[in-house]
Amino acid sequence: MDWFKQHCQQRAPRHPEVSPGAPPEWAPAVERSSTYGLQNEASDESYETALAFCERHPVESSTILPSRTIADIDSNGCLEWGMQAHDSSFVAVVHNSVGKGRLSQIRSRVGCPDTCLLSNLPIVAGQYHFPIDGGVYFEITVNKMTDPSKGGVIAIGTACRPYPSWRLPGWNRLSAGLHLDDFHKFFEDPEGGRPCFPLGFPPIMSVVGHTIGCAYSFYTGTMFFTIDGQRLPDAFTGIYLQNRSGIDVYAAVGVSGECDVSVNFGSTSFKWLEGNEWRWRVDRQVRKLGDDVGDQEELPAYSAHTGP
Repeated sequence: MDWFKQHCQQRAPRHPEVSPGAPPEWAPAVERSSTYGLQNEASDESYETALAFCERHPVESSTILPSRTIADIDSNGCLEWGMQAHDSSFVAVVHNSVGKGRLSQIRSRVGCPDTCLLSNLPIVAGQYHFPIDGGVYFEITVNKMTDPSKGGVIAIGTACRPYPSWRLPGWNRLSAGLHLDDFHKFFEDPEGGRPCFPLGFPPIMSVVGHTIGCAYSFYTGTMFFTIDGQRLPDAFTGIYLQNRSGIDVYAAVGVSGECDVSVNFGSTSFKWLEGNEWRWRVDRQVRKLGDDVGDQEELPAYSAHTGP
């Protein structure tokens, strides 16, 4: 943990999401924005095409999940979350059983262009209750990534549907992401992003073999990331708070080049130990409808489910 103490002198408090008063509004990060990233850049054509895509396709409104999906979540908890397969011939998604859990494995081939994949279910569901404590959390483990100098990129974050599939997380509307080729963070930022470690270099030289996590706090709209279970400073604050009952937010993983990534929504233990608590589980929020939708008692945690 020496690297964490070295790079993060002021660690955030254990429960930063619970505080009196109104939630904060979104504000840009204090770090200087980069016009260009340190490694890989998308083309101007990609940028222009994505703008046109977003103009043609409005953000989908939040929806109540089908009753069958809710029943499956009641029975299986976070096992119901996974990454959706992509129609590109360069990327495949395989769902692997690991003990009693299940991981989504994303594999991309050599020459794979920038590609963004989303989870099958929202991790922040607008029609459901937003607790004042905790939030949602998931992790990826990098098994393989082409060297960034040769075009390799993996990104972790969030996005709303529809999202241009040829754009990495964080580049377009209502999307946030941490790019692991240069450790720059992005929120609706089509340029070079902002350094996650503005005072020094990242604590790891290569992400291969490491686990990166993404967390979102319901109350403050704070997003932060983790490396091998160690929490990093807050990346963004106040995102997704405006009209949040009207949108659904999905987990997003981006790849470019030859990559192999395992995605864990909690079916196996997280490296960030606090993420294993019920208040950070992806299946917690959808067990109670929002106050403006209807009155419904919160269902028990998955660990307390005893069957019919």
